[in-house]
Amino acid sequence: MWMYLFSALIAALPFVALAVKRRSPYLWVDIVYIRDIVRILLKFVWRRRRRPVYFALDRFLEQTAAQPNKPFVVFENDVYTFASTDEKSNRVANALLAHPRYSAGDAAALFMPNEPSFMFTWLALAKLGSPVALLNYNIRTKSLLHCFNCSKAKVLIAAAELKEAVEDILPSLREQGVVVLLMVQSCDTPGIESFSDKVDQASGAAVPCSLRAHITYKSPAVYIYTSGTTGLPKAAVVNQNRLLIALAVLSANGVSSSDVIYINLPLYHTAGFIIGFIGSIEIGSTIILKRRFSASQFWDDCRKYNVTVVQYIGEVMRYLCSTPKKENDKDHKVRLAIGNGIRAEIWREFVTRFGNIQIKEFYASTEGNVGFVNYAGKIGALGRVNFVHRKLFPYSLIKYDTERDEVLRDANGLCIEAPKGETGLLVSKITDIAPFVGYAQNEEQTERKRLRDVFKKGDLYFNSGDLMRIDKDNFIYFQDRVGDTFRWKGENVATTEVSDILTLTDCLKEANVYGVQVPGHEGRIGMAAVTVKEGAQFDGSKVYSHVVSYLPAYARPRFIRIKDVVELTGTFKQMKVKLVEENFDPGRIQEPLYILDDKHKSYVPLTAEVYSSIVSGNLKL
Repeated sequence: MWMYLFSALIAALPFVALAVKRRSPYLWVDIVYIRDIVRILLKFVWRRRRRPVYFALDRFLEQTAAQPNKPFVVFENDVYTFASTDEKSNRVANALLAHPRYSAGDAAALFMPNEPSFMFTWLALAKLGSPVALLNYNIRTKSLLHCFNCSKAKVLIAAAELKEAVEDILPSLREQGVVVLLMVQSCDTPGIESFSDKVDQASGAAVPCSLRAHITYKSPAVYIYTSGTTGLPKAAVVNQNRLLIALAVLSANGVSSSDVIYINLPLYHTAGFIIGFIGSIEIGSTIILKRRFSASQFWDDCRKYNVTVVQYIGEVMRYLCSTPKKENDKDHKVRLAIGNGIRAEIWREFVTRFGNIQIKEFYASTEGNVGFVNYAGKIGALGRVNFVHRKLFPYSLIKYDTERDEVLRDANGLCIEAPKGETGLLVSKITDIAPFVGYAQNEEQTERKRLRDVFKKGDLYFNSGDLMRIDKDNFIYFQDRVGDTFRWKGENVATTEVSDILTLTDCLKEANVYGVQVPGHEGRIGMAAVTVKEGAQFDGSKVYSHVVSYLPAYARPRFIRIKDVVELTGTFKQMKVKLVEENFDPGRIQEPLYILDDKHKSYVPLTAEVYSSIVSGNLKL
């Protein structure tokens, strides 16, 4: 009898499994994901309890001791093992200690492109217990000085190629008594000291651990900059606790020490620094570091270095798909791509053309307290939601009025949850497990990201500023950004900053800056609706020279629309919705319309022919 029942049960198992799969097709991947989350949390808790206190730096030192001769960073023709990376960072640390105006623990700012010195210097400063501001090497003058000042850094360490940008703000730095170090062998500019020569002469011995004994988990580790509605970038504080959590970001996605990671995204960004660099430290993998992204060199590099894991933002995938097709497109060892912002059609085209590469799309923000991972591989989704994740990191989508640019509230003054399938603003409860640290030296902007009285009086949530939608299968999709930022070429652009810079020109009175979509391109490109000062005329050449001087390429308004007035809402906010809808189509816009023309170094009239070339994809922006 029992044998019969047992046999019947065994025979029924395939049918039960099939029924479960049909009813809950993602059950197994959900279970695996929850298992991984629990494993990561347990490891994190174990590390938090270690004494002496354990930081991300300590994981690097463990890897160095365990595999000193393994290549850690490969850059162009140079290979740096874990041991040589450690030794070079020691030299930087000792050179800093020898400087009479630097003390261990002083905040420092790194102003460097992607190069090994960036990594060596950050490791050195970590060994000295110094928080580090990661400055975007594209910014200049006012923005650069603002970002530097946010961190209260006492030292600026810059790459040789950025000397001119440093000289632009040197008077202010000298006035503040900032130590300015340039990665060169000699420098005759007053106020700027050569540093490479000091590093070469310094000892490669380890610095005492006592120099960082003052650090706690709440201490700032790095400042990573994100655009803000005030116009200037905000310094998001990434503390030691968050950096310790970030160690698991690659291992949680199946990356191991045998993988070779290709980093071509900027190290000053969260993606390049935390996911690429810090994530590789945890697993002890080899990093192939590139100065910048190159679509033409991407796959040749992957073949040359036997790359197995690549990073991306949506634009990267589109650029790769736009390259001429080759017979060897699938001849590589890349098995995994990790990133965010890939459109569904680009996703399909990428895997069809370049082979069976697993795409791990995710959602996170530098300062945010919630993230999602598309661990099920659903094309087009940025993540998947489940009960356990929501219990650990309580979040919700709430109704949002895009016309009035504010959350909707009920008669009791509380927010209204958006039904499944409808678009809503992503908010996440601020808790001990999911804290929001905020922005350095900017309590006003920190407070703006806090949303109070969401579902009950007195509760506190983080306002992501992102509109999302959750489908019936619990996949979550990005819909749009709210407020005064847009994203172009992988960079967040603060519209208020661009508006302020435009109105500094002689001929412009007001400027309303917004992002518009361009067929075949990711994100939104900058456009401005402006008014001209009384008695003045729009001067395309002067405006061009002005924006090129003050704004990086990705932030420059590509289109300018002349208007009689800049329309405002009842709460005196600039109206953008209608402008965004009208786009840059000269067939819909009756006012004068201009396009930025780098060839003629001016803003020139946008004709129907040029518009057609852009829309058809013949003219790339």
